[in-house]
This record gives sequence, structure tokens and C-alpha cells, in this order.
Amino acid sequence: MQHSPKFLQIVNEARAKVRECSIEDLKAVLDSGSRVLVFDTREDHEWANGHIPGAIHLSKGIVERDIERVVTDPTETLYLYCGGGYRSALVAENLQRMGYTGCISVDGGFRAWKEKGFDIHAGS
Repeated sequence: MQHSPKFLQIVNEARAKVRECSIEDLKAVLDSGSRVLVFDTREDHEWANGHIPGAIHLSKGIVERDIERVVTDPTETLYLYCGGGYRSALVAENLQRMGYTGCISVDGGFRAWKEKGFDIHAGS
């Protein structure tokens, strides 16, 4: 997908303010058996077509509205992914503005997860 210059500008500004990790980093954390909160910030139709096993779906359009009902501890580590790591960076920045200090945007997102051949949960 070709992103617009202004969109890329705000994504790059957000990326400068948030922590990021790679798909491999996320996979290692998931494989460690630790309790991990992973949020899929993609749209409903993207989620329905497959997602990372164990992920919680809160799309970019509603995550700020609903996050406090799902995560009551603002220091909890939250891994956020989208299709490629752009929208999740924007979400991480907004959640940080709301006081969530453990936000990590997953660079490469679901596309990179699939390209690596990692397990995918099919359907909703």
C-alpha cells in the first residue's frame, strides 16, 4: 500500500516518541510463556481474516475509548500491532498521552508476522 506523505509524517513523528519491537521480539515474549497483552489495532475485516493467537481486538478507531475497560493498570506492558506497524505507532502515542507507560508498537505488524510463517488464528 502506498501511504500519503502527510500520513507518513505523523507516523514518523509518533515513532520517534514510542517504543517499538520487532516481530521476532514479540514472538520470543509470547513463546516465553509470560502473561502478555497483545492488541490488534486493525479494522474488523482485517481481524476476521486472521490475527496473532491470543491477541485482543481493539481497532484504532475505538482503542482510546475502550482501553480503560480492558486494561486498568496503566503501567502494564501492551504490545500493539496493525498491518505494518504504522497505525500501531499512532495508537501507542495516543495511549501514552492517556497515561499508559508500557506501550510497544510492533514494527512490521501482521504482514511481517505472516511472512515469517508464525501461527495465525483464522477467523474472529
